[in-house]
Amino acid sequence: MNELDNRPTCVVAGVGPGNGEAFARRFAAESYNVALLARRKDRIEPLAGELPNARAFACDVTDAASVEAAFAAAETELGQVEALIYNAGKGVWGDVEQVAPADFEEAWRINTLGLLLTARRVIPAMTAAGRGAIIVVGATASLRGMAGTAAFASAKAAQRSLTQSLARHLWPKGVHVALIIIDGVVGGPETRNSFPDKPDDFFVKPAAVADIAMSLMRQDRTAWSFEVEARPFGERW
Repeated sequence: MNELDNRPTCVVAGVGPGNGEAFARRFAAESYNVALLARRKDRIEPLAGELPNARAFACDVTDAASVEAAFAAAETELGQVEALIYNAGKGVWGDVEQVAPADFEEAWRINTLGLLLTARRVIPAMTAAGRGAIIVVGATASLRGMAGTAAFASAKAAQRSLTQSLARHLWPKGVHVALIIIDGVVGGPETRNSFPDKPDDFFVKPAAVADIAMSLMRQDRTAWSFEVEARPFGERW
């Protein structure tokens, strides 16, 4: 039997240099097989190469055929999926008069439709086994629509509502669905360059968000959390 066969498998949908990479490293360190999903496989292959129990797969989460192909390949190479981390997202900024309809729709497709497609792909096996987890990375914009977040807030609010629906449907079947609402600027390379004068503790640390995801995985089913907020200690809220 291959060593990979003895490990649970986690899919991280939406892998970049911030939260996505942190999720991959955290779950790999906990002896999970890790399937890294991104639109461009070449961007995530170096990370997969660093983690002996990880594989990279090209996936457009808004396309059902692409989702099916990526998950089928991941299951073949790594095994049945026991955890799905939905980290795919698109931030589109501007008020209702500024946002292009195409950008508005794309924000919804990536943040919400992609969650639907990926969740539907793993639900049958998880419910058959009576266990599993779907963890969604949300944003505080899902709780309030600011003038400049006409597209992003709408997409994240729809994502949050879908996650609630998933939880109510799947919790009784033994599948833990949870939402991490991030309120703050995630400290990836691009965002740090955008805020060069900010101290380190201004940013949400991706590794700390990954710790939250792992803590959700370890919760006893008699005391599951659905929604967990994560913000820097100095963030105004």
